[in-house]
Amino acid sequence: MRFTQLTDNDVAAMLETIGADSIDALFAPIAPAHRLSRPLDLPPALSELELLTELDRLAGRNRSCDERVCFLGGGAYDHFIPTVVDHLASQGEFVTAYTPYQAEASQGALQAFYEFQTLICQLTGMDVSNASLYELASATAEAVLMARSITGRRRVLVADTIQPDCRVVLETYTRELPIELVPIPAREGQIDLATLRAELNDQTAAVLVQTPNVFGCVERIDLSTSAARDAGALAIVMVDPIACGLLKPPGLLGADIVVGEGQPLGIPLSLGGPYLGLLACRQEYLRKIPGRLVGVTQDQAGRRAYCLTLQTREQHIRRERATSNVCTNQGLLALRAAIYLSVVGQQGIVRIAKRCLDKAHYAAERITTLAGFELAFPDAPFFKEFAVRTNKDVDKVLATCRRRGVSAGPALGRWFDDMADCFLVAVTEKRTRVEIDALVAALGEAAA
Repeated sequence: MRFTQLTDNDVAAMLETIGADSIDALFAPIAPAHRLSRPLDLPPALSELELLTELDRLAGRNRSCDERVCFLGGGAYDHFIPTVVDHLASQGEFVTAYTPYQAEASQGALQAFYEFQTLICQLTGMDVSNASLYELASATAEAVLMARSITGRRRVLVADTIQPDCRVVLETYTRELPIELVPIPAREGQIDLATLRAELNDQTAAVLVQTPNVFGCVERIDLSTSAARDAGALAIVMVDPIACGLLKPPGLLGADIVVGEGQPLGIPLSLGGPYLGLLACRQEYLRKIPGRLVGVTQDQAGRRAYCLTLQTREQHIRRERATSNVCTNQGLLALRAAIYLSVVGQQGIVRIAKRCLDKAHYAAERITTLAGFELAFPDAPFFKEFAVRTNKDVDKVLATCRRRGVSAGPALGRWFDDMADCFLVAVTEKRTRVEIDALVAALGEAAA
């Protein structure tokens, strides 16, 4: 099949239809400063064979976790995915639109989402979960909007230790809204609780804290949630779902809303997505939850039936009453997470989390034996990820690791100006002693 651009006759016909005299007249409302005044800087046209060859060459520059040993982290992690997850999630019954329309006709899909909601509640210790959101960043922003709607207040205290990408998305969401984001600084890798308490007042809608945080450090969630409660604010906690297998669930530590990134639950790393947003809350906030919520009832014959319930999105109720403009859920990825959690089970999650913990601490112990490398926050507890400080050039250190087939990083200087000498190391249950020792050897070579 040949692909050609529009002919002059095509352009003339479209302009006549919309009532424009010319292309210039069509774009006249756009200020000249925002219009390109030169041809696009494109190379000469290629034949189909040449184009496919060039695309293959460019694609070949990517390196997957199968080609390098992966110690990358910063929000996306190389966890093991049981084969059964791919097998069941690829069944034709599930490979359909990412969310069901005329949903009650899709009883199997609704049941899968209902089971997903139940599993997320069990994992986080919360009462209610929605049927998923897009990813952690948008789930975090939705939780903040939810807290504002519940409390009627405008200030949100945001820990500097949350994922920087989530902070940027949150700032974008709230830029044109009457919401004030108040940063709370970190002290030795954890939120400064004294500053948090000092910033709380009767206009504080929520306190947003992540554990383990961007540095991998475990936060004292019980202290931040109790401080929020004393001020009449809500406590929003961002979690790693795998860490919930070992750490006390945030619901038992006073969290009002819990959000998380579901990627570790059976979803592969794939150039940044698609991923899976988790959101759960206490029962009393059920009517403020964004997105889709699947409930269970009975049909006219008394049989168990599933349905979308409390559809608080703008497509279903008057826009001014909608709690969110989120119109869907990550159906296929929520299914993968439900299969993963069902397969590994409660004890399996505990074992996976324990292996992550043990292997990360083994890696940290080995790395700190190297001259020029130390833990950035030696006194803070960590789970599967930790920050390393070095007196070497971080970019050169990471480049040396890549040459040896090991992906370490990311460099923390990309997010924090005062941590240009630091990088992250994430160790999941997949990493072996041999692979960890290979990382240490690569770092040692970089330090030589």
